[in-house]
Amino acid sequence: MPDFPEFLGKALPPAARHGGLAIAQLGTAATYGRSGFALTSPAFRAGEELDPSFTAEEEDSVAPPLEWSAPPPGTQELIIIVEDASASTSEPVCHWLVWGLAGQRGKLLEGEVPPRTGKNARGNSEWLLPAPAEGETRHYVFQIFASELPLILMPGATRADVMAALQGNITACALLYAPFTGSSEEDWEDDGDDF
Repeated sequence: MPDFPEFLGKALPPAARHGGLAIAQLGTAATYGRSGFALTSPAFRAGEELDPSFTAEEEDSVAPPLEWSAPPPGTQELIIIVEDASASTSEPVCHWLVWGLAGQRGKLLEGEVPPRTGKNARGNSEWLLPAPAEGETRHYVFQIFASELPLILMPGATRADVMAALQGNITACALLYAPFTGSSEEDWEDDGDDF
């Protein structure tokens, strides 16, 4: 597994420091948070647990809402990559690949269909619902990249395609971290008691 870069040390807890994260591979100390570039969500703060409505634990779950500040001047496009940093493999598990976002301050609403999406770890182009085993905590890293060139990729491109297209073109990057712990069905289903 690749080494984890020092510049991201304060941004992620030890359990989420996977050297294969896109931001660990593509970001630098100079591009991380450049010009105040930041990624947030109205649904959770950095380090807060994901709500079950964004996971496999609830029916009709959707991707969480995301908001970002203005990227540095010259940015042509924004790209979002969401990965599970808990993987013990050399690459984290890709949950979402999004690009085609305008190079300006913006947001994706809860469940909004992005302009372009690529293949997640399951090979489809949707938000891959987090589904940790009961009692297991997984670590999800939402990453945003500002690119000085537009990505010329077809919908359905892979993580490797997006990573290759971003190489050397990043003007800024930022991340948002959220853990999620799997619960048993009894914890989140109606217990069915009759009164």
